[in-house]
Amino acid sequence: MPLTAVLTGLGAYLPPRRVSNEELADRFDTTDEWITSRTGIRSRRWADPGTSTGDLAVEAGHRALKSAGVDPEPGAVDLVVLATTTPDHLCPATAPDVAARLGLVGAAAFDISAVCSGFVYALETAANAIGTGRARTALVIGAETYSTILNPADRTTSVIFGDGAGAVVLTAGDADRPGALHGFELGSDGTQKDVICIPAGGSRQRAALTDPAPGDEYFAMEGRKVFLSAVQRMSESSTSLLDRIGWPVESLGHLVGHQANVRILRAVAEQLGIPAERAVVNLDQVGNTSAASIPIALADAAASDSLTVGERVLLTAFGGGLTWGSAALTWPDVVPA
Repeated sequence: MPLTAVLTGLGAYLPPRRVSNEELADRFDTTDEWITSRTGIRSRRWADPGTSTGDLAVEAGHRALKSAGVDPEPGAVDLVVLATTTPDHLCPATAPDVAARLGLVGAAAFDISAVCSGFVYALETAANAIGTGRARTALVIGAETYSTILNPADRTTSVIFGDGAGAVVLTAGDADRPGALHGFELGSDGTQKDVICIPAGGSRQRAALTDPAPGDEYFAMEGRKVFLSAVQRMSESSTSLLDRIGWPVESLGHLVGHQANVRILRAVAEQLGIPAERAVVNLDQVGNTSAASIPIALADAAASDSLTVGERVLLTAFGGGLTWGSAALTWPDVVPA
């Protein structure tokens, strides 16, 4: 009988520094109303100087392991997958260091870079490892310190993004068990790679043997194109997945979308025919945390008892690449740490 990946642990960590709209309004000559009306964001968390993505990932991973009742020791976890756009270094990957700091030396560990879709990509990767028998227990983390790559002169991106980490533990189990992952749908369109990017720092820019243009070392995106593509791709991906696994939209308990923009979340819910109150939203307090946004939102929703054991939950995300993806699971009896 094929093994199924089951979500058995959940944890999240946000750095303590809260950055309000009022603070950014003073810096960028704007207003709280301007930021909130366009994004739905009222505050976000930024890491203190000296705090890296790996530091946040370790905290979230520790909490997820505690939630799952897994002792962090060699052999306890077979696989660690870290989704991030802001690794500690270009080389090596951040995941092996995170695994070692968690006491999981010996586990296979690697990073996945799919920007805001990264957690869904990492989730499928780990679920496939469990489904093939390669792993019995996997730790999947989404972690970001976007504050380190934001252009301090760019009002558009600086008011949107926040830092944080979220993690889940997956364990081999039965498909009828609460927490079981029932399917995935992933996609990409590299013809639009420049819509969301950091132009400088990689081999493309370095191979040109020219100095990068001012500001090219920072994250940049074309907001209007991102908005339209996100709504389309997340809606299409969700519909395709639901059709393939035979879940009617009306059978869903909650939609947990990538927390990019409240207007995007509402538009996706509307296109899918999901009532707005069943779309989880927590970006008002944490901003867009990219690959960390879905697990952080799950932890928030679970902590507030918004999710019911056994209900059907749809995850969907969109990010640079362009990339997108969706996942379906039944909600487990899990207490986030």
